[in-house]
Amino acid sequence: MDAKQRAGFKAAEYVEDGMSVGLGTGSTAYWLVERVGERVREEGLRVRCVPTSRRTEEQARSLGIPLVSLGEVGELDLAIDGADEIGPDLALIKGGGGALLREKLVASAARRFVVIADASKRVDVLGRFPLPVEVVQFAWELTARRVAAVTRVEPELRRGAGGGAYVTDNGNFILDCRCGEIPDPARAERELKSLAGVVESGLFVGMADTAVVATDEGVEVVGR
Repeated sequence: MDAKQRAGFKAAEYVEDGMSVGLGTGSTAYWLVERVGERVREEGLRVRCVPTSRRTEEQARSLGIPLVSLGEVGELDLAIDGADEIGPDLALIKGGGGALLREKLVASAARRFVVIADASKRVDVLGRFPLPVEVVQFAWELTARRVAAVTRVEPELRRGAGGGAYVTDNGNFILDCRCGEIPDPARAERELKSLAGVVESGLFVGMADTAVVATDEGVEVVGR
């Protein structure tokens, strides 16, 4: 069992009978969903789950996990998701998989948000991983210039497999910003969210309550 699988399986232990749960997106969250599916089949675990992407929705349906919309439940007992970087105070960069808007909506609706990752995702300062910023398609070039003024780097339009612009599940584009370092994530988040044309940023500040971090030797649970 590799580190990502260990992290996903460990986090699945937080899911209790009767809970409403947000299911994350990405290579580590994949194992969370697999384990929740096993528990539904083998233990009769009763849950209602909200997927953060179409990809996770398809996986969960194939495993027989009961799904509901976020609008139906309104509030979640728990959300579990991966991260591209975990910094001090469990500030995160997310969105490498392109699902940052739905991920943030789901995380913000949860009474407890658990982030899962392998140890390589822990950093002293956020920003080594390119910061994703989701923007509307209309006049995205103008929005990119505004984002550049905040991040002080030239954003790159994310491309899809065919070479065209990557389009999110919500019909938006993503700008990837190679910041290098983000010493004040909370300020950067506020400044980006104030820009017309920006839908969401991949900075998750003050949201994660617990991190489940897997290494080659075991699993570490870190509180904020």
